[in-house]
Amino acid sequence: MSDQGSPQVFNDRYEVHRRLARGGMAEVYLARDLLLDRPVALKVLFPEFATDPSFVERFRREASAAANLSHPNIVGVYDSGESNGTYFIVMEYVEGRSLAQILRDEGPLSPDRAADITTDIAAALGFAHRNGVVHRDVKPGNVLISPLGQVKVTDFGIARAVTTQENLTQTGTVMGTATYFSPEQARGEQVDPRSDVYSLGVVLYECLTGTPPFAGENPVSVAYKHVQETPEPPRQRNAAIPPALEAITLKALAKNPANRYASAEDMAADLRRFRDGREVLAEPVLAPPADLTTAVRRGGDATVAVAAAAGAATTAAPVAYDTPPPRRNNSAMFIVVLLVLLGVLGLLVFLLGRTIGLGNDSGAQVVVPDVTNKPVADAQAQLTTAGFTVKVEQAANDQVDEGVVFGQDPKAGQKVKKGSEITITVSSAGAPIDVPNLVGQKDVDADSQLRAIGLVADIERVDDDKIPAGVVTAQDPKEGEKLPKGSSVHLKVSNGPGQADVPDVSGDDPATAANELGRAGFDTQNAEEASDTVAEGKVTRTDPPAGTSADKGSTVTIYVSTGRSSATVPDVRGMTEDDAVSALHEAGFQNIDVVTQIVANPANDGIVVAQSPSGGTKAKLSERIQINVGKSATGTSTTSSSSSTTTTTSP
Repeated sequence: MSDQGSPQVFNDRYEVHRRLARGGMAEVYLARDLLLDRPVALKVLFPEFATDPSFVERFRREASAAANLSHPNIVGVYDSGESNGTYFIVMEYVEGRSLAQILRDEGPLSPDRAADITTDIAAALGFAHRNGVVHRDVKPGNVLISPLGQVKVTDFGIARAVTTQENLTQTGTVMGTATYFSPEQARGEQVDPRSDVYSLGVVLYECLTGTPPFAGENPVSVAYKHVQETPEPPRQRNAAIPPALEAITLKALAKNPANRYASAEDMAADLRRFRDGREVLAEPVLAPPADLTTAVRRGGDATVAVAAAAGAATTAAPVAYDTPPPRRNNSAMFIVVLLVLLGVLGLLVFLLGRTIGLGNDSGAQVVVPDVTNKPVADAQAQLTTAGFTVKVEQAANDQVDEGVVFGQDPKAGQKVKKGSEITITVSSAGAPIDVPNLVGQKDVDADSQLRAIGLVADIERVDDDKIPAGVVTAQDPKEGEKLPKGSSVHLKVSNGPGQADVPDVSGDDPATAANELGRAGFDTQNAEEASDTVAEGKVTRTDPPAGTSADKGSTVTIYVSTGRSSATVPDVRGMTEDDAVSALHEAGFQNIDVVTQIVANPANDGIVVAQSPSGGTKAKLSERIQINVGKSATGTSTTSSSSSTTTTTSP
């Protein structure tokens, strides 16, 4: 990305420094935003795809979908564009390691740490789902963790708006990573937010045990296991896992989407219950496995496209940030034999199903059982066993315990075709909660208020030059919106104006120093002090000292030199009084005491005969200097030598 050593710059703004990762259709570089002077991650579409309208449209769709997702646990998208035929996306640069790297370096995580990381991922997915975006590729390689522990979900590269009618991939093709596929992804079926919940369950499983629930020599076997096999309970791999956390993991890994958490937010709420030491709601129910109807084309943890059995084979490439693992050197004969065996297995399952009447559109009518007043898990299991698919809806009902079915459609006793969908209505333990206005409150008060009404505070700290520290500046959702019990309210809380380093202004004049400190965000005040090394009128130091950090808006004291504080006392003995006083003033001493001393020798009349301090000694300029001036003792005894007059001089 450079020409003879000079860095490439996109749109005269984004200067490329080095490559961070390579995916199936794009590379990611560390770059610098020259306009805002900050590091960014620059995702650049490969040139061979830039001429393919479908790839370009998918690339643009990624930018559009992700740019609308502003959440503390989602990597932000700042900009996108095209430069000389090269398409790019500008994203937030997160310094740190991927969760995949952490698991490779450290192995299984502690249950509490695994729960905390998964809670943050679930919060990010829940926000995306509320905004109509399914990630479709949740895996440790797409989770970044900063040195301070902040969790960021990245690469919505294969996400597609849930409400979008246009299919940007070929018919029957699904995108994702085989190790983290949901069963419906493996079968090439329609996916919804519960597919992300399953993939997150795989991530949690791997965090707790160090390995994903299913592994195999190639994606065919891995996808087959996702559809057909029940995962080994995590506690059989790691006995230190608490049973409640195992229950949460297995509920997320339910084969039937109806048996999983209804949303990522519900999973996050159960994880918070676990961390708070409360009873979790998870009751793992694993539906009977469905037939494997998907042929998977590539191996490893790279994101791949796989074609459903009913569709034509398609080609696709990895789109994850992680570098794809090297292609396995399997023999062609092995692949052919494996595919033949899978084809025979599919045919046998199909013939068996036709023999017992499965898949027959003209099947007999089945009586709908009564599942009202039963826990939702029991109701789902009974209806599934009877041959129905289940849709779960929640509604407030103060007369029925939370999690208990109080309505169903069709009603009990009616006859409907086997395989029909039965909608059950489950009590959500009360009416939705109105979100209060929390802006302007202290963070501790806002948190207490939310807890009191059954909601949870999700706090993000932000610097703010105008709002005092600890005060809520914004909230999402806003006042008056309704949320189910246990939901999170995102609060932005002021850190105050933040801190800045005090610049070094020593040697400057006071006005220049005040301007520089003002630009750094500080107020100033002046004080004076003497200095033997700094010229009068120049800054000697500041308080707080230069180089230390202080709150923006706080006051920094500028000390200004008044000149020297001490000097060497000149020897003025033998001088006349006037000459001695002038010499002392010139040396910087202004406080001089003149004492008249009677002398016997007339030659010493008017002459300095003694001084204190002595000449050549160091003294403070503020110290008083005494000189004794002789006065002839005419007509007096020659032994007399007493002072008769004291005169103080000053400039």
